[in-house]
Amino acid sequence: MPWLPALAIPIALLLDRTFGEPPSAVHPVVGMGRFLALFGDRLCAMSSKPAFLGGALVWLLGATLAALSAWAIEHLVIAGLEPWWGGWHLAAAAVVLGLALKPMLAWRMLRDEVSAVETALSRSLGEGRAQLSRLVSRDTSTLSALEVRETAIETLAENLNDSVIAPLFWFMVAGLPGAALYRFANTADAMWGYRGRWEWAGKWAARADDVLSWIPARLTGLALVALRPALLRPLLREAARTPSPNGGWPMGAMALRLGRSLSKPGHYRLNPAGGPVAADDITTAQGLAAGAMLALAAVLALGTAALRGGLHFGPGVS
Repeated sequence: MPWLPALAIPIALLLDRTFGEPPSAVHPVVGMGRFLALFGDRLCAMSSKPAFLGGALVWLLGATLAALSAWAIEHLVIAGLEPWWGGWHLAAAAVVLGLALKPMLAWRMLRDEVSAVETALSRSLGEGRAQLSRLVSRDTSTLSALEVRETAIETLAENLNDSVIAPLFWFMVAGLPGAALYRFANTADAMWGYRGRWEWAGKWAARADDVLSWIPARLTGLALVALRPALLRPLLREAARTPSPNGGWPMGAMALRLGRSLSKPGHYRLNPAGGPVAADDITTAQGLAAGAMLALAAVLALGTAALRGGLHFGPGVS
């Protein structure tokens, strides 16, 4: 049935909207983080070459375990539904696949956390900074209210790709194992992909995330400016302003759509001709992100039906 894997995408998004994140005890992404944490300090204590090789080996082991676990759900668990559900096994398979895909996505959590920044900022600058620190790794203690809002919007745009579009893209390409592999790669980059003590131990994780995010980040940026063709050329310019090969695409697109300037102090400024961010721009940015997400999810679901529709889960399930 060509619609079976494609139907998992709207099911996963509906589950995300309705229930949010699973409990930490059973959340696979939390499990990925715990696996990575087992090795971090040991790797950072090594010299450059052993740290790089060790980081690469741990990454490959973790990625393999994540993909194999997802493969087992996609092929073995779902194939086993037929004896229990009879003629309803296809619908049950779509629900199980959607349930398994949901933890790879985190739109509701991202939206809620970004909204909480503006709510906290309305009470005090200190609370706004503290709330923002839950979302970003940079030091927020010296940021102005304007910079807090800029950073929150940048985070929303960049993580629209990392937390939603990229997992769905890799689900389209390689099924549940593809989504799980990407989520592991992105988690590893979030934990290890830094300079300083992580310079060598996290280098493989950072580069792997760059490669896996390359196409989805550009799709996300293009979706954000899709209704404004005149912004395509400026987007190419803005995307090149950031050190990241991917982050500038969704962030630059968001800056252009809002008509605002966004920056990371001391590193870059996107759309420098834009106006300063205002209090209601976070809400506007969330609406733009949601629209781009739904449009791309529909496209990726159609792509999944075309690419993955012939996937065989077992006798009678395809």
